[in-house]
Amino acid sequence: MQESFSLISTLAIGFGMALVLGFIAEKIKVPALVGYLLAGILVSPYFLGFHVDRELASQLADIGIMLLMFGVGLHFSISDLLKVKALVVPGVLCQMSISMLLGTALSSLWGWPLGQCLIIGMCLSCASTVVVLKALEARGLLESFDGRVAVGWLVVQDMVTVIFLVLLPPLSVMLGGNVANPQTDPLWQLILETLGRVILFIVLMLVVGKRLFPWLLWQVAKTGSRELFTLCVLAVAIGIAYGASEIFKVSFALGAFFAGMVMRESQYAHRAAVESLPLRDAFSVIFFVGVGMMFNPMVIVDHPLHLLGVLVLILIINPAVSACLVLFFRYPLHTALNLGACLGQIGEFSFILGTLALSLGLLNEEGLNLVLATAIITIALNPFAFASISKASAFLVKKSKIARVAAARPDPQSTMPDEVEKKGITHHIVVIGYGALGSKVAAGLKRVGIPFVVVDKDDAIVTELRDNEMTAIQGDATDPGVLLQAHVQNSLIAVLTLRDDILERKIIETAKQINPGIEFIIRAVGDEEAAHLKEEKLGTVIQASEALSAEVLNQIGKLTLETGSVQDKEILRDYLKKLANQTDQKAEN
Repeated sequence: MQESFSLISTLAIGFGMALVLGFIAEKIKVPALVGYLLAGILVSPYFLGFHVDRELASQLADIGIMLLMFGVGLHFSISDLLKVKALVVPGVLCQMSISMLLGTALSSLWGWPLGQCLIIGMCLSCASTVVVLKALEARGLLESFDGRVAVGWLVVQDMVTVIFLVLLPPLSVMLGGNVANPQTDPLWQLILETLGRVILFIVLMLVVGKRLFPWLLWQVAKTGSRELFTLCVLAVAIGIAYGASEIFKVSFALGAFFAGMVMRESQYAHRAAVESLPLRDAFSVIFFVGVGMMFNPMVIVDHPLHLLGVLVLILIINPAVSACLVLFFRYPLHTALNLGACLGQIGEFSFILGTLALSLGLLNEEGLNLVLATAIITIALNPFAFASISKASAFLVKKSKIARVAAARPDPQSTMPDEVEKKGITHHIVVIGYGALGSKVAAGLKRVGIPFVVVDKDDAIVTELRDNEMTAIQGDATDPGVLLQAHVQNSLIAVLTLRDDILERKIIETAKQINPGIEFIIRAVGDEEAAHLKEEKLGTVIQASEALSAEVLNQIGKLTLETGSVQDKEILRDYLKKLANQTDQKAEN
């Protein structure tokens, strides 16, 4: 009975305080996650003294990490990682090595033992996947090229950290720890075993899981039960994450990520992402609250200079190192700045490393609290790092020739392919957004032989379109450079298939500066939105509800004629002609 009460009280207090402080944070224009962190600090024993189970909160946070990484895997394929491997693999190894050396050197100045200094360096070298994913999702960057670079970087970081976690116990005695039963196997053997387990897990997931789990999802979906479908998604996500941890000694996060990646092969991948979204959001809140609950604020009072030095390393040096590495590999400035903002914090793997080191006698309470304090402050400040990217970019372009050259570099898929004929980018249609509507528009244009160019943020979609010999550009259509690559200056019409009227207005404004004579066909989701767009005379407005109802009636008419269920077919044909004329007149108006 006590365990049930502990679970209920932890959820009730955690969610309740997070709701109140998250709401206040949003009201004062501060990211909600700052409120979640403060909620955890307030309910910890060091402040209000609520008797919540911190161990249980930590386990609930682990579930949040699993579900979040599973969701990322649903939108990420192995081909996405391979595309950026030339950057992320050497980049991560260089960045983590530099961060570890600087962290170790900094903590050695405080007179700490070498083993403790190395642990601090490790903890300061890996960023929080949860924080980065939240930030990328909030800014619509998760499907972009920059988002895929960041996710790939974090995945490789996680793999390296898993190796740290496995090697730490056998190395603890050598580093000055006091583990009770140290392992005696040679170091090279432990490294080979660790790499072998990780590789075996990945191979099983890509060979067996890639066939098994989409088939399983299909079988459950055929039952028509929404509850079973959701249960199947959760069972696969959490089950594989747990199995990966217990059998292959792979982290929960990495196991869940690969589970989502193989589930991506199913036609129900989008539905799986939608069904698991509420639980991912709820448990990610518990993650931030749990971080706050572990924090002892006295470390700020006792060691302010220690904390200041670590904050400089995380907030300034780590982002600068990663950004310079991106520029060294000749990627655009915005990719470098976005990645730098992503790596300006530490999180869950730092806690895991610190907790393990504490149990091995390699880190004391003072060091763990320093890591926690750094995590909370950097996580709270991370949204402001993203908000300052545009100003930082403008400053660097103004002051540095290297930055100006990097700013002019396009994304690998935001340039028009050389093989596209001139007639394909003159007097053509620009289709912005390749969702359900955009794909149908493109298919229709292709069928009748009208040249068109698709603009979409999703790098994977652009790759698929180019593989199918369609002209596509990857990037944000509010960026003039992207529209110029799509040759809007030579276009007759732009079709906006987005679901965001604010974005549509920005795109129209930018496109008209390039081509004042271009016409727009704009998708409106609701009646109110359609009325506003028509009132502003931005272009031809198509209401999704009207178009859908007209198509349904048209199909009903065709089927009725074919089956002969109406005796006076001439009357029905006249009705369909009138319906078509009304639809045409609405489109013209």
